Amino acid sequence: MSPDEPVIDRRTAFTVWIVAVLIYLLAVFHRSSLAVAGLAATERFDISASQLATFTMLQLLVYAGMQIPVGLLVDRFGSRSVLLTGVLLLTAAQSAFALADSYGLALVARLFVGMGDAMTFLSVVRLLTAWFPVGRIPLMTQVTGTLGQLGAIAATVPMTWALGNLGWTRAYLSTAMLGLVLAVVAFVVLRDAPDRRHVRGAVLSARSVRASLAASWAQPGTRLGFWIHFTTQFSATTLALLWGYPFLVKGEGRSAGEAGVLLSLMVAAFALSGPLLGWLVGRHPWHRSSMVLAVVSAIVVVWTVVLAWPGEAPLGVLVLLVVVVAVGGPASVIGFDVGRTSNPTERLASATGIINVAGFVASLTLVISIGLILDWRTPGAGTDYTPAAFRWAMSAQYVLWAVGLSQFWRYRRLARLHRPRERPATGPAPA
Repeated sequence: MSPDEPVIDRRTAFTVWIVAVLIYLLAVFHRSSLAVAGLAATERFDISASQLATFTMLQLLVYAGMQIPVGLLVDRFGSRSVLLTGVLLLTAAQSAFALADSYGLALVARLFVGMGDAMTFLSVVRLLTAWFPVGRIPLMTQVTGTLGQLGAIAATVPMTWALGNLGWTRAYLSTAMLGLVLAVVAFVVLRDAPDRRHVRGAVLSARSVRASLAASWAQPGTRLGFWIHFTTQFSATTLALLWGYPFLVKGEGRSAGEAGVLLSLMVAAFALSGPLLGWLVGRHPWHRSSMVLAVVSAIVVVWTVVLAWPGEAPLGVLVLLVVVVAVGGPASVIGFDVGRTSNPTERLASATGIINVAGFVASLTLVISIGLILDWRTPGAGTDYTPAAFRWAMSAQYVLWAVGLSQFWRYRRLARLHRPRERPATGPAPA
């Protein structure tokens, strides 16, 4: 440690991190809270299934679209200010959703839920770089992502109970008020750095924004991180977001109970593999891209086995599928670590925002493609999809893997040849 570096108190560092993670967990809870409220929402707003699906698609589109702007805001105003803004925006948006009595107002409320949600993860990642040693950041990033997913679990049974016992308005208002409590705690506890409550970057102008984004994108490590995120995440996200249950029930002939257990197993595999991958990246930073390649290869192989299996795949093969696919979620976080070691601190969040767009773009592309292919391969109207239709639809993944892996190989080579001049002595090589 150099004489100019601030002394970091370990207890304070973990306190700051815990508060930031709780805000991220709350954001994931609000993002996922509609999953168990679908029937209640259709009755309250008198809407169709496609209109209900619009809530989720709108949130994800806003989340993805906000990543780069939020990254720029974090670089300019610091994590503390953006996190506080995000939790207050989430609280206001969920309160509006609780009180909305029309589909239009509810859509606007969910739009702002997506905006508040988008402000959380990048802010927490930026805080990690200020409060923890370089070698521990990969593990802490993975643990952050894993703990955040507890919000999705909390949005199932507790939210189901609240809706059944408190009703729509009181259930959503009571969960929204948690944001006010966290905002007060965050205002007192959060600091952007050990020696400063606020860290401010250069004033943003159109020219400086273009320059920052161009400089981040010019780094081969940023582009490698982008394609890592693109290639690893979409399979797991698509199964968890929309198509996992229909595929297992109608494509593989599993019962509703078996499909539910398999999807729950995927969540468990996600949670367990994240810290393990974080530990491996911390121990072997020079082999990060090799870990990604191993994970993607395993996902491609197991999907090929399932789709090529004559008839319905055995239960054991489907268990292997959901476990292997789940590892792609934590593997996508390696892209952030590659971006971190390829960019200077002052534009770290904007680079992370660029990378974070990739997986959501790939996931949305796949979600839409599967729907279109199922409609194409299913005779007549309705949702009586056949196993053959699902084989065609799920094969759309190979197009995305081909695009992602071709770019991965290209920028892996460039990143290994390039070490950023801005950070010649910090962290491992970019790949």
